[in-house]
Amino acid sequence: MPLYETVLIARNELTQAQVEAVADQVAGIIAETGGEVRKREYWGLRGLAYKIKKNRKAHYMLLGLDCTPVAEKEVTRQLGLNEDVLRHMTLRIEAIDDAPSAILAKRGDDRERDRGFRGPRPAGRFGSGRGRERGDDREEFRARPRDDLDGNGGEE
Repeated sequence: MPLYETVLIARNELTQAQVEAVADQVAGIIAETGGEVRKREYWGLRGLAYKIKKNRKAHYMLLGLDCTPVAEKEVTRQLGLNEDVLRHMTLRIEAIDDAPSAILAKRGDDRERDRGFRGPRPAGRFGSGRGRERGDDREEFRARPRDDLDGNGGEE
């Protein structure tokens, strides 16, 4: 049987359990025709690049399917009818990779990265405060002669 990967995007008002229920519905359709869901990954609630039906965030789910083309068409039809699914995409693939997808691998890399001290900040446009690099010669930044500093005009 051909192999497929389906990614579905569900509304952010749903809970993770409700998104899993949508995936269970897909698994039920596949099981009726003798196929199986070989991979199932919940990617979490993520921000969208643009609003879809007034939603800024959505739940992402990846499914690796081993089914007939007729079952895949039925899954596509059912996902299109489901009001909770904002978008879905199914691709035919050569093999289903058992390793975690790139999305989950990236999330693991982010957690492993050290969030400790990162070193001093480089001086930016506003970092220095007074513009010492320029050699500022405004009056308030010029050095005063020593005799002006004691306050009595240099007389003792």
